Amino acid sequence: MKRISTNLPNHDMQYYLRERQYAMNNLSNKMSSQTRVLELRDDPAAAAHSTRYASLTNRLERFSQNVSYAQANHQITEGRVTEAVEILQRTRELAVQAAHGTYTKEELAMMGEEVNQLLGQLVEIGNSRNGDGTTIFSGDKSKSLPFRAVEGSVAGTGRKVITNVEYIGAIGVNKTEISDGAYARINFPGNEVFWAENQQLFSTVDATPYQISADTSIFIDGDEVRLRAGDTIHSIIAKINDSNAPVKAKLDPVRNSLVLQSTTPHQMWLRDGEGGRVLQDLGILRDAETPPPGNLNHTARIFGGSVFDMVIKLRDDMYLGSAFEIGGRALRGIDDALESMTSTLGSIGAQGSRLDITYARLATETNNVTSLNSQTIDLDITKAITDYSKLELTHKTALGVAGRILQPTLLDFLR
Repeated sequence: MKRISTNLPNHDMQYYLRERQYAMNNLSNKMSSQTRVLELRDDPAAAAHSTRYASLTNRLERFSQNVSYAQANHQITEGRVTEAVEILQRTRELAVQAAHGTYTKEELAMMGEEVNQLLGQLVEIGNSRNGDGTTIFSGDKSKSLPFRAVEGSVAGTGRKVITNVEYIGAIGVNKTEISDGAYARINFPGNEVFWAENQQLFSTVDATPYQISADTSIFIDGDEVRLRAGDTIHSIIAKINDSNAPVKAKLDPVRNSLVLQSTTPHQMWLRDGEGGRVLQDLGILRDAETPPPGNLNHTARIFGGSVFDMVIKLRDDMYLGSAFEIGGRALRGIDDALESMTSTLGSIGAQGSRLDITYARLATETNNVTSLNSQTIDLDITKAITDYSKLELTHKTALGVAGRILQPTLLDFLR
């Protein structure tokens, strides 16, 4: 009699049952995660594309967050500059009113007192902070105040008032990346925002015989101007004018000395390069140790003041009761300050518009990339449910068949 073993059909049945259970478990996991690619082996090409899409989505979301941060800073800055413009408009109203010549000296002094209060408010605006506690107009020195008010005595008043406002911030601009290779500034240095006129520096040193003895450089508003041994004053002037710095140089026809003038209203930031002394030799700077802007040579003539200087000039003329000065230089200074700050306000608004457009574009790109990723790895849930139902049905049927086939025991063959 031939012996028959039940191990082979038993092993086969278990193998196919486990294979079907694995397929059901895998499909169940895919349905719960809403993706058809749980592992690289599921679809290597789709997994590679999905990884790139996910990376790009993360970058776009990071850019969107940067844009939102820049927008918040711009809104705060715009609000502070708008307040400053309103103060200057009120100051101009007082200047026009005082220039009529119909007010007494005491009445002009009272107007001056109001201008003095507006000056104090203007200094507070200059030292404003963001919601995170950083100062708005300090450049990249955002942990310290940008302006320092110096008090002293002024004719026409019996107490100390602000006589000068010094900028002690920096000229560095903080930027944030809003797209690949594209950056937006998130702050505005105070020596630009609160400056009324183009600054001019007139040296008193004759530069005709000057010649550079060794290779060196100078820095103008943070831009390096490289100079070579043998360069004369004319070569220096040409290189300054060809640089990216918003400053133009020329030779004074009377003194034959160097003249520097900013092309936009701002305070120039000058220093010699490491080991150099070109600007010192030409009478622009006094030494290499003092940081800008307090390093200018005391013999150089400086023209062009800040917004604070214009308001201080108007206030002092009101204290003195000089209607002629109020209607002349003082009023012109306020007009220059108002024009400069209005231009700054327009620049902030233009950059804000750019950020709005960028934010909308990033939102569209994020949606597009997310859609592509969805098309690549998303699971067809209807098909998955149908397939799972088929597997479940076949699995139950296989279990039933196995139960009937595997019923015989060894005793059944001993009959």
